[in-house]
Amino acid sequence: MPNPASPYRGRLAPSPTGHLHLGHARTFWVAAERARAAGGVLVLRNEDLDAVRFRLDFVAAMLEDLRWLGLVWQEGPDVGGPFGPYDQSGRRSHYRAALERLHAAGAIYPCTHSRRDVLEAIGAPHEGAGQDDEPVYPASLRPPADAPLPPLGDRVAVNWRLRVPDGEELRFLDGRFGEQRAVAGRDFGDFLVWRKDDVPSYQLACAVDDAAMGITEVVRGADLIRSTFRQLLVYRALRLAAPAFYHCPLMTDAAGQRLAKRHDALSLRTLREQCAKPEEITGKFLAEGTDGDLQ
Repeated sequence: MPNPASPYRGRLAPSPTGHLHLGHARTFWVAAERARAAGGVLVLRNEDLDAVRFRLDFVAAMLEDLRWLGLVWQEGPDVGGPFGPYDQSGRRSHYRAALERLHAAGAIYPCTHSRRDVLEAIGAPHEGAGQDDEPVYPASLRPPADAPLPPLGDRVAVNWRLRVPDGEELRFLDGRFGEQRAVAGRDFGDFLVWRKDDVPSYQLACAVDDAAMGITEVVRGADLIRSTFRQLLVYRALRLAAPAFYHCPLMTDAAGQRLAKRHDALSLRTLREQCAKPEEITGKFLAEGTDGDLQ
């Protein structure tokens, strides 16, 4: 049971774009164990902003699969709580208010350049941008800092980016991997906070929600370490306190490829259909010594 005196607030933040796999299970299990060890509260947030890939049946499946695994949360879309709604699709007013604050502070600017424009400007191949989730936006494509900003409009029809402080080294102490460093403008560039289809970006929505829900530690996969630097800038621009971070090592398949939702054979749903027992899965996490510092 949570300790009322404990300030710890952790969270699970699944996205209903496919069935959860073993990699998700391990990360969410670590998050739940860290909340339990601290005697804190665990929040479940349904990150259903991606209307293109979102499916209602995946929402029910992910809640059911996490319950089957033995995870228990004290706040969430199915149990309520003081910081709802816990579905991101119902929190648009929070994101819009944050966008307006960024606009008023002059921290963002409209961007009409395509991904192809960005890749051509930096001389990168069109197939992608390496391991990063977006190419480093070149300063040559950004408007001058003193350029007047157009109004946001009731419906946003252009991408808006946050202007990063070029050359500044950002640091944070990760609970699993130790000190992390990145240089703005070199390791990552100006990034989207609102898309032209009038949807907030992951970076904005995640930071706004974690702050609004009082999350004290974010536990997630190591593939999101670079996103943490971006979100630290969102926190700073909005004058919000940032939580602590703990990034879990990623799980790979037999070929060494990072698990993704396309790995149906390793999904919790498939394992359940094969009569796997939840204690077999969580026991394997413990046996592997995934996070030896757990209490």
